[in-house]
Amino acid sequence: MQTPMTEQQQGIFPAVCPLDCPDQCGLLLHKQDGKIVKIEGDPDHPVTQGAICNKVRNMTARIYDDKRLQYPMKRVGPKGEESRFERISWDEALEIITARWKELIDKEGPESILPYSFYGNMGRIGTEGMDRRFFHRMGASRLMYAICEAAGTEGYKYTMGGSYGTDPEETVHTKLFIMWGINAVSTNMHQVMLAEKARKNGAQIIVIDAHKNHTGRWADWFIPILPGTDAALALGIMHILFAENLTDQAFLEQYTVGHEELREHVKQYDPANVAAITGVPVEDIYRLARLYGQTSPSFIRIGNGIQHHDNGGMCVRTIACLPALTGQWLHQGGGAIKGNGSHLEHNIPALQRPDLRSEPARQINMNLLGSALLELDPPIHALYVYNSNPALVAPHANKVKEGLEREDLFTVVHDLFLTETAKYADIVLPATSSFENTDFYRSYWHHYVHLQLPVIAPYGESKANVDVFRLLAEKMGYEEEALKDSDEDMVRQALDHPGNPALANITYEALVDKGFMKAAVKPLFSGELRTPSGKIELYSAEMASKGYPALPTYIPLPQESELPFMFIPAPNHNFLNSTFAHNEKHVRMEKIPKLHMHEDDAAALGLINGELARVWNERGECELTVIIGQDVRRGVVVSQGLWADSPGSKTRVNVLTPDRVADMGGGATFFSGRVGVEKL
Repeated sequence: MQTPMTEQQQGIFPAVCPLDCPDQCGLLLHKQDGKIVKIEGDPDHPVTQGAICNKVRNMTARIYDDKRLQYPMKRVGPKGEESRFERISWDEALEIITARWKELIDKEGPESILPYSFYGNMGRIGTEGMDRRFFHRMGASRLMYAICEAAGTEGYKYTMGGSYGTDPEETVHTKLFIMWGINAVSTNMHQVMLAEKARKNGAQIIVIDAHKNHTGRWADWFIPILPGTDAALALGIMHILFAENLTDQAFLEQYTVGHEELREHVKQYDPANVAAITGVPVEDIYRLARLYGQTSPSFIRIGNGIQHHDNGGMCVRTIACLPALTGQWLHQGGGAIKGNGSHLEHNIPALQRPDLRSEPARQINMNLLGSALLELDPPIHALYVYNSNPALVAPHANKVKEGLEREDLFTVVHDLFLTETAKYADIVLPATSSFENTDFYRSYWHHYVHLQLPVIAPYGESKANVDVFRLLAEKMGYEEEALKDSDEDMVRQALDHPGNPALANITYEALVDKGFMKAAVKPLFSGELRTPSGKIELYSAEMASKGYPALPTYIPLPQESELPFMFIPAPNHNFLNSTFAHNEKHVRMEKIPKLHMHEDDAAALGLINGELARVWNERGECELTVIIGQDVRRGVVVSQGLWADSPGSKTRVNVLTPDRVADMGGGATFFSGRVGVEKL
């Protein structure tokens, strides 16, 4: 029998990147004296091919950070930034937690307890396995996981029936790339690598965005657009495609419904009207539409940013219609990717076991955490946070902070660090890193499934999510066998999915042997989609039945205030949400929190490049360093990254973001806020 990797002191070991990133890279971990000393890309991985980002290359600084939690702790001071803790044992921690929960269940009912999590680690059994089983069995309030891609996923689904897109490996054959609302250089670097290969064979690369970031500077043509108006631009392109007979009539007739209705509908979106809405000049709209209509294969990479508006679901639904008009789905390298998760869908009921829940429970949108903690009736009395840091990542952060400050709220946080959220906890539990766990991973961009086996022993007294929930279940007296399943059991159950034949040959044994495997994904056409008609729905009767426009439509953003600037808090290059924001090495690489502003706006306010400015609205304020130039449009300001507050600083940008929900899926509206900016 082979010695477990955790017991081998030296060597190079296979791994997978755990971050909430579409690329999901194959990795090689170098160990010396039992510790990981180097992380590099696996050159044998067919998609990522040995290239990794700085975030992951420097991840050892995070794994062995001297601030990493090593043992359970109990709060001994007031909640908040100056909170003090003392070390306790795991037995004591579990006893405190379960005793409080049992008391609350008896007095207030199980819905008084709320789990709060997301995908701080993309391992599936650690994010949606034993945790879901445990809280189903408890009967706790349910969390709506809507902070990231909910609006766009629902909008895309109305058009395409699910998260189905082009195989990214085929985009080496693409001749025209449109990177729409995605800073791919920072957030999807291997799509950039594939585009570069295509570029050497003559492909053109267009970027449409509100900020000329790394990706905008890399493009052959950057098109700046006013935030939240992307659907109007897509409809203007459709207007020209129909008007100039640049559509594929045979494809429309065979594979779509509603193309004749759409042809009439888009006549109102003439280029002059669209230019006035979007800020994109009329001649550029014609140039873009004709390039798209005359180039095959063409491919649209739909980013996350555009869905973080009040109209985000409809925006993505609209852009998703474009490949159908020119028949791009039949061309190798053509089509679009919003996500590819439906291709690799595992057996979710078998993993999450909703059957363990005896009664329906209320659902709470994670974007409304502040309101839930302060206003919900009956109240939330206990919060269990893992795989997330809501004090930093959730919108309307000051409202979230006020909720976390409640002395009558019993909060438990399971994390690697004493995060902004953990400082408000009553009990803090130390978490393992992904390289200390068993789990399986499936990309939401490429078509590969990975298995991660433990490479290093748990850090200090840290435990994995699945281990903690098994212990909590035992302490609560829950006897269901599903709450005792091993990690291996859960991986097997998740992969055993007759409803998805693409996973038929991917088993636990095969993954142990190979590390990663490609799902047997079939082309979308000539098969049927999971829409009601089985076709691409340019006209959606289902949307009409739910009160939405049946045809793709531009819906203007609400004017939430008279403040002069639209505020876009975009991702930066060296963090991933709040991950790495606490690690000195990654902070040094990113340098400082910035606010990008057009030079004319800065001049009007008397702001000088590199000086601090106050950014404010009715929800809160930040202090950011102004970067002046022409990388954003007038009337728009862009910050990048979720920065941890340091003493004396005010850099928590989510104090400014609205907690309204988007038009679909309960999604977040991070990018629809307005702010004022002034000299300090």
